Amino acid sequence: MTTYITTPIYYVNAQPHLGHAYTTIVADVYSRFRRLCGEDVRFQTGTDEHGDKIAEAALKEQVSPADYVDRISALYRESWPLLHVIPDTFIRTTDADHIKTVQRILQQVYDQGDIYFGEYSGLYCKGCERFLTEKELVGGNCPDHQRPPEPITEQNYFFRMSKYQQPLLDHIHAHPDFITPERYKNEVLSFLSEPLEDLCISRPTSRLTWGIALPFDPHFVTYVWFDALINYLTGIGYPDGESFHKYWAAAEHVIAKDILKPHAIYWPTMLLAMGLPLYQHLHVHGYWNVDETKMSKSIGNVVRPAELVAEYGVDTVRYFLMREMSFGLDSSFTSAKIVARKNSDLANDLGNLFSRSMAMLEKYTDSQVPAPGATEEPDESLQQMALQMLAQYHEDMGQFQFHRALQGVWELISHANKYIVVNEPWVLAKDPARQDRLQAVLYNLVECLRLLTLVLRPVMPQTSDKMAAGLGLNVDDPRIANFPQGALWGLSTAGTRLRITTPLFPRMDKPEREAGPAEAPGTPAPKTSSKKEKKKAAVAGIGVIGFSQFQQIDLRVAEVVHAERVLKSDRLLKLTVKAPEERTVVAGIAEYYAPEELIGCQVLIVANLQPVEIMGVQSQGMVLAAQTEVEGKKRLVLTTVSDLVPAGSKVA
Repeated sequence: MTTYITTPIYYVNAQPHLGHAYTTIVADVYSRFRRLCGEDVRFQTGTDEHGDKIAEAALKEQVSPADYVDRISALYRESWPLLHVIPDTFIRTTDADHIKTVQRILQQVYDQGDIYFGEYSGLYCKGCERFLTEKELVGGNCPDHQRPPEPITEQNYFFRMSKYQQPLLDHIHAHPDFITPERYKNEVLSFLSEPLEDLCISRPTSRLTWGIALPFDPHFVTYVWFDALINYLTGIGYPDGESFHKYWAAAEHVIAKDILKPHAIYWPTMLLAMGLPLYQHLHVHGYWNVDETKMSKSIGNVVRPAELVAEYGVDTVRYFLMREMSFGLDSSFTSAKIVARKNSDLANDLGNLFSRSMAMLEKYTDSQVPAPGATEEPDESLQQMALQMLAQYHEDMGQFQFHRALQGVWELISHANKYIVVNEPWVLAKDPARQDRLQAVLYNLVECLRLLTLVLRPVMPQTSDKMAAGLGLNVDDPRIANFPQGALWGLSTAGTRLRITTPLFPRMDKPEREAGPAEAPGTPAPKTSSKKEKKKAAVAGIGVIGFSQFQQIDLRVAEVVHAERVLKSDRLLKLTVKAPEERTVVAGIAEYYAPEELIGCQVLIVANLQPVEIMGVQSQGMVLAAQTEVEGKKRLVLTTVSDLVPAGSKVA
């Protein structure tokens, strides 16, 4: 089987940021996963370098457009190795072969009568570099750039996009997974429910010269989207290249939701006009916000890939982005969240499992893989959970549900940590009659670590390689480098020499809490009241808070997606909740609720509490519960809502 996975080519009017990093890591993770499954994969990214905004940015910096795009394109090319992203092709729209391909396609479509000359009056958004319809405006403004588009009347060339509206509709209905997630398919179908206008595909050289000249009229350059989308063909050698014939039928595009229309409507109608089959899938993801606010240069909250890697480490960044965002929905980046993920998921869960297992193997088996314990019955619960995880992982990764795949992996990690506590190898080691049992327990832990090394390979390649080295395996060993061959239980070889490694993920200090409205720099600390003053305040009713203080409390509806007991605690449960991003909350309700009865429940949480560590688990919020008494015994009852609402809904 073959896979051809692409990112959009990034527009070089700005430097790479968190959103670009996420899209590119998604494509890299998917390409690595497909290779892990034994497929022949082609992965492409690149830069989009023509158009109004490029000419404007170059003019602002007082350099030529060519010099400007060379500099910014290099920043993208240099960013991806920092994130361990390895594309097979990096394409630029200023490449000579791309210009030749665009002009060839323009001439073909023009010769068959699907491009014509005409006059058009419309509302042009310079930020989008396209004409907008009245229906797309919000309060008279472009919804993406928050300013009114400019009325323009000019003569241009037009692509008969309307001619291919019905064939595109027929294709979408016949292929339900053509656009995923489904909400974006429905958005496209809604747009196509009204007649399509033809697409203006040129700009007069009197207004813009930085672009690919139309082959049939040198007084015009090509509209940037008609130019940029063709990169997906250029990069694999269209029309005669061997790679084109090999990979195009397996094409899958990954994009952010802001460029849905060009990819879901312009591009497929262009392909239909060219007589080419459409791509297989269009995968659409949401936005990354920073501290709940959309990234913006004007407010200074743009996050750069190099800064992330320098601060947190490359595999932490890759894991956080894949685990934190539900593909298709918006998500929020904060320093507290990524530190919490690193300390809880990576250091406490995965790192602790690996370190303690390797330490016991060093102590009890002289750093060798033990025999599986010939006289022992297999530990079916651990084995079955591992095999179930592998099956679900394969399905979730193939459907771009990366956060679900990783959630399943971490459930196995949690189970393996409990397995150590329950089986107490240190106790078994002291009993000569139970050495077979000790060998079996330790062998099962080796197998668990091997399978984790396998499934973590696409997301955290550096960590996977480090685990492989510790397990005495070469990085290309099929047991950790080939999913079909390695996704079985019992492949670790007794006697294999293990190696001592450094900790996978050292813990990080928590980021300093940012000053809130009431604690800006220079604000004196409030004085501590005496007991007498507190009593007087309570009598006078001064203990109430003002509305502005109440507004600082972020109450949200959260859906419980996973629940488990906290080790060595009879009172605490570790809840994974969606609100709408996933987070961990520790709640003292284990005496009143079993973990399994909470799955799917909607509860209320305080979402903006400073994360704290409770019994070794990072808690990122507080669950609200009412305290009551039943027959003289205290009872906690979870606070919920009277009807089903979307996870993350704000309590007003």
